[in-house]
Amino acid sequence: MKVLVATTNPGKIREISDILSETGITLVTPNELGLALDVEETGATFVENAVSKAISWYRASSLPSLADDSGLSVDALQGRPGVLSARFAGPGAGDSANCELLLNLMEGQKDRTARFICVVALAISEATVITARGEYEGSILAQPQGGNGFGYDPVFFDPASGKTFAQLSGAQKNERSHRRLALMALRQKLVTQCLVRVP
Repeated sequence: MKVLVATTNPGKIREISDILSETGITLVTPNELGLALDVEETGATFVENAVSKAISWYRASSLPSLADDSGLSVDALQGRPGVLSARFAGPGAGDSANCELLLNLMEGQKDRTARFICVVALAISEATVITARGEYEGSILAQPQGGNGFGYDPVFFDPASGKTFAQLSGAQKNERSHRRLALMALRQKLVTQCLVRVP
């Protein structure tokens, strides 16, 4: 099966390729097809956004298309920033501004539990979309730590490693990330539905 992966991020492409290896899936990128598409994220949930992107890319390419939507959910903020994670501090806001707003809102909060969430959607056709979800639990620190990663990684503490995601290497983060968990769940669904095979 040839699948369009709806990203130009080399790190994402490597991670997806690794997880879906030995399934018979061949990944192609928008760049390889000469495609450029800007799908507005207007959904109220990660699922709605991921499905919308997957179907839009399917329509543009006529290939099964894999898209994702992800973000941070903080319990003390009733699940915010959620689907607005990338633009929490406003349109065009950068990572530092988003983290600063988050830390300001969390000041004095005792409950600092949070999770990264990722939903992946594979549009096999306009009528058939398979979704899977991955979550990774952690907590929000009072101050950023670490210089790796992006987004909320410097303030997201991973209890399993005793470090923030920004203190982990890219490989260490990818081993446990919400995106990896979502892709592994998708892989299992594809195998169960006999859409792909693994040795």
